[in-house]
Amino acid sequence: MQITVKRAEQLKPHPPEDKLGFGINFTDHMLNLDYDTASGWHSPRIEPYAPIVMDPSTMVLHYGQAVFEGLKAYRTQGGEIQLFRARDNIARLNRSCRALCIPELDPDFLMTSLKELLRLEQAWVPGAPQTSLYIRPTVIATDNFLGVRASDTYRYFVILSPVGAYYAEGFNPIKIWVTRRHVRAVRGGLGEAKTPANYAASLYAGEDAHKHGYTQVLWLDGVEQKYVEEVGSMNIFFVIDDEILTPALNGSILPGITRDSVLQLARHWGLKAAERDITIDEVMQAHSDGKLQEVFGSGTAAVISPVGELKYDDQQITIGQGRVGPVAQRLFDAITAIQYGKGDDPLGWVEKIN
Repeated sequence: MQITVKRAEQLKPHPPEDKLGFGINFTDHMLNLDYDTASGWHSPRIEPYAPIVMDPSTMVLHYGQAVFEGLKAYRTQGGEIQLFRARDNIARLNRSCRALCIPELDPDFLMTSLKELLRLEQAWVPGAPQTSLYIRPTVIATDNFLGVRASDTYRYFVILSPVGAYYAEGFNPIKIWVTRRHVRAVRGGLGEAKTPANYAASLYAGEDAHKHGYTQVLWLDGVEQKYVEEVGSMNIFFVIDDEILTPALNGSILPGITRDSVLQLARHWGLKAAERDITIDEVMQAHSDGKLQEVFGSGTAAVISPVGELKYDDQQITIGQGRVGPVAQRLFDAITAIQYGKGDDPLGWVEKIN
């Protein structure tokens, strides 16, 4: 497919790189692509960033048939722009599409079109430390119809946002609230797909946690309410007795790209790393026994998030004296060094734009 390009007549001023925040500012252009059953995916175009006009009956507004991804473009010290494991994000987007009955997209075309958009918007990729250009590919159902079925038409779009650190705390330990009152997902549902429904399901518990001074919620499984699953916007890891542990993917946990990066790097370094079922009681007992050395989250937005405090029922524990642990620090340093072109890329994760 030939991508048409319509440039914005008036360009936006760029925000100061030391005041970017996260998901606040958006670039001048976006990528759009349409689908219908007769033509398939068609009409790829880069055009000025603008509202998407929808009929009030548009199916995504009523039935939530939508998927999205999150990845970043990074500026190296030499001024080059590069992506980190972007093809894995594209593969996960298509897996989410399958789960939501959305037609899959050609991975090679998605990469080609993304690179073209990034070349046009490369001035928006910030160069200050810990900044990047956040990339949000999204697919929404666009039929004008009230009825529960899969849509026959869709819109794929990509928007870009220059961002700073995800957490105001920066790379410092955060506080996590373990909930048994709420359920985010169950096996056989949408937990392993990156779809808006999963995030809507997390809001109530997240607000409850914030009211009590906690940054995020750690979810337990939705059936027995005893197995650790994931945090609202990231996967979770525990270092117990010198072994890095994370819950096994079971159909209700999002298969995070950074999660996989942590496991691959740890094994590349010769560290013990395992995926298995982990109960919250095991975590609390490991702390009581002095074997819980670190807890940290992993995700595209924050990369690695050390956890300094965990609250479960009326038990409140401090991990690693509330400081960043050596495993979390090493992983953060290594992954960000690869992303920004400051270190070796032993597993071939980087793809350059220019």
